[in-house]
Amino acid sequence: MTHKRTILVVDDDTALLKLLGIRLKASGWRVAVAESAEQALAVLDEVQPNVVITDLRMGGMDGMALFDAVHQRYPAMPVIVLTAHGTIPEAVEATKRGVFTFLTKPFESRALLDAVEHAYRLNAASGGGLEEADTDDWRAEVISRSTAMQEVLHQARRVADSNVAVLIQGESGTGKELLARAVHRASARREGAFLAINCSAIPENLLESELFGHAKGAFTGATHDHKGLFQAASGGTVFLDEIGDMPLVLQAKLLRVLQEKEVRAVGSTRSVPVDVRIVSATHRDLEAMVAEGSFREDLFYRLNVVRLDIPPLRERREDIQLLVNHFLREMGEEAAEARPMSFSDDAMACLLSAPWPGNVRQLQNVVEHTAALSTTAVIPGSLVRRALRQDVGAIPSFTIARQHFERDYLTRLMKMTEGNISQAARLAQRNRTELYKLLHRYHLKPETFRSRPASKGRA
Repeated sequence: MTHKRTILVVDDDTALLKLLGIRLKASGWRVAVAESAEQALAVLDEVQPNVVITDLRMGGMDGMALFDAVHQRYPAMPVIVLTAHGTIPEAVEATKRGVFTFLTKPFESRALLDAVEHAYRLNAASGGGLEEADTDDWRAEVISRSTAMQEVLHQARRVADSNVAVLIQGESGTGKELLARAVHRASARREGAFLAINCSAIPENLLESELFGHAKGAFTGATHDHKGLFQAASGGTVFLDEIGDMPLVLQAKLLRVLQEKEVRAVGSTRSVPVDVRIVSATHRDLEAMVAEGSFREDLFYRLNVVRLDIPPLRERREDIQLLVNHFLREMGEEAAEARPMSFSDDAMACLLSAPWPGNVRQLQNVVEHTAALSTTAVIPGSLVRRALRQDVGAIPSFTIARQHFERDYLTRLMKMTEGNISQAARLAQRNRTELYKLLHRYHLKPETFRSRPASKGRA
């Protein structure tokens, strides 16, 4: 769960760590602490802070290395660096690399609290941080709790109010059009039209007319003037899906529209000004296409002002159960005689471990297929395996088999030690940091395995 006003404090000085925690809690912050950069990275995704405070000089990974690692995951997260060894060159280097601010120990509490509040306000104002208000409906269609996907959504929110072109990259079925709609709904153009076209689904001669319009008599069958997407969407957003499949001749015409902000219909001698925001998407590698000459380099740079990369479903498996429940709920709402349905533990395990080459679109198809065929309210694993065309007796790939082994081994280890990381690390003959990374990879939380006295209720 994401909490508001959360801060992660990292320092190998436990006394200072405790003092900082007391001061920040007194100012209304929810505080998480880590005694090393390695520990901070292990809990970063779970804590989901709004601001990170880190000491510069620590054993093992130092504060700047931690900053680099944090910004690999969350480019907009503000990081405040503290040091007892501050020098002007260090401060200059830190701020050049993107550190929010640099404070030298000993520092006044007021200075630190002011810096934290400033970082929080600026990040929130730009749409950053790791929380979104529940009332924000701009992203309602994008069902996700994945950290990777949340970061994509935060980037989308930050860029929405500008007019720059956005290129959405992702495999087929990942939800590129849903993200494009979210960008449109979060923008100042939300009251305007959102018009989408799939560049690979329409023949070249018709695609030109659909995009740019045509004049009456421009070709056989053109019995009246047709505006085309760019004129029809003026004041709104045009979404060009599978832009990598656009023919080169139309790429040149699209480039002119982007440069001159006007469009000339097929068969017309008059150009018409247009005011549209372009969001494009593709599953293809446009940079490779540019290199081989099948996509214009100048157009690529015009479209790729901001790039949003949607991770495939196999890299955000924590979204699978959420998506499954969403699809079941939608089916229930549409059915005349709705019956509550769910997947058995065996079926859900199949869904969670499947490779999903077709991503979210394939998952939705499997959910609808198995729900329609199931004779019981609880969908069995056999139906899921059949839908996935999995042979129960088949030998899995080495990668899948190893993943199953690692997940089962870690689960047994956590059960044996009741979530005690130090004990588990000794049994596994691995260090704590490596064990934390493995647990994170398989979404296993140590606290889940810790026994709680029945009389004490929830922690």
